Amino acid sequence: MPTAMDSENPAERPRSRAIYLLPNLFTTGCLFSGFYAIVAAIDGNYDRAGFAVFLAMLFDTLDGRVARFTRTESAFGKEYDSLADMVSFGVAPAIIAYQWGVARLFEYGSVWGRVGLLAAFLYAVCAALRLARFNTRHATADKNFFEGLPSPSAAAVVSSFIWSASAFSDPGLPGLILATLVTASAGALMVSQFGYNSFKQINAEGPVRFATFLLVPLGFILIAMFRSYALLAIFGTYALSGPVFWLIRRSQRAHRRGGAEG
Repeated sequence: MPTAMDSENPAERPRSRAIYLLPNLFTTGCLFSGFYAIVAAIDGNYDRAGFAVFLAMLFDTLDGRVARFTRTESAFGKEYDSLADMVSFGVAPAIIAYQWGVARLFEYGSVWGRVGLLAAFLYAVCAALRLARFNTRHATADKNFFEGLPSPSAAAVVSSFIWSASAFSDPGLPGLILATLVTASAGALMVSQFGYNSFKQINAEGPVRFATFLLVPLGFILIAMFRSYALLAIFGTYALSGPVFWLIRRSQRAHRRGGAEG
């Protein structure tokens, strides 16, 4: 039987099974953006499709932060967020790549077309595997690093590449092959074991270096001026940072072993 003490302390009631409106509205915005990206790609509007994927990234960032800030995290919200991510960062980029490049690859032969189709499907499968692995290991994983390229970043690489390449009316077979390689590589990086900085260790409220402070407005200026090219450069660099730092660490370990043996 409820007591007066229960009504005076609503914060102590369990929240895990509740459904909260505000964070799930942002998740719905993420899902709608991914849906719109698919529709825009089918219509051939690749600039709108690319923009919609990045808008989905914004909503995906906000829903978790809003849930934590308002203390409205729930099991339902986590599952809903994962499903929305699969649509926006798994299915949508694969369809964007297919609509722009794979369909054209069939003009160069059925073999090329099947390779492109397989690359697009591989990306979608890798996104699903990446999200499933993240959900199962999130509680015990190192918060400062991601294992494998995060699915929003992989979606950003594919979408910004297609967005940039859509300026060329006839990319030719080399351009279509490059798009296929970018799509397949982004998928492979998602399920890799390369470590990627999560940037969660950065304290937004604490002091930062002046040079670091300048990077933020500089990034917005570059994105405003060059849009897809700047986004491709930013997220492409982030995607390459995983294997590059892995090679550097491996080289350093080999050098230390060689010095110890000498």
